[in-house]
Amino acid sequence: MGGNVTDFVMILCTAPPLGAEKMARALVQERLAACVNVALVRSYFSWEGKLSDEPEELMIIKTQARMVDKIKARIKEMHSYQVPEIIVIPITDGEKCYLEWVSQSVG
Repeated sequence: MGGNVTDFVMILCTAPPLGAEKMARALVQERLAACVNVALVRSYFSWEGKLSDEPEELMIIKTQARMVDKIKARIKEMHSYQVPEIIVIPITDGEKCYLEWVSQSVG
């Protein structure tokens, strides 16, 4: 496999409706991520002192840890939010064949 299991991460990032597709495609086409899942979610959060209730799209980005800084920068370039959610979660275990594919897909 192209590294230890701890070399892999998932990044969570929300976007407004129809905002995730462009970012997801760019991250995969630019070989920053192996796969990006996009799911519809409803988010409740405090912003500028008010409770917000918004439909959003959640991106679940699978990649290697070495790509995190590049992905963060690319998301910030493309994102419409002033403060985009970017949360990095280490992968502590996974199917060896899948992680090998992730390793081979990320450039």
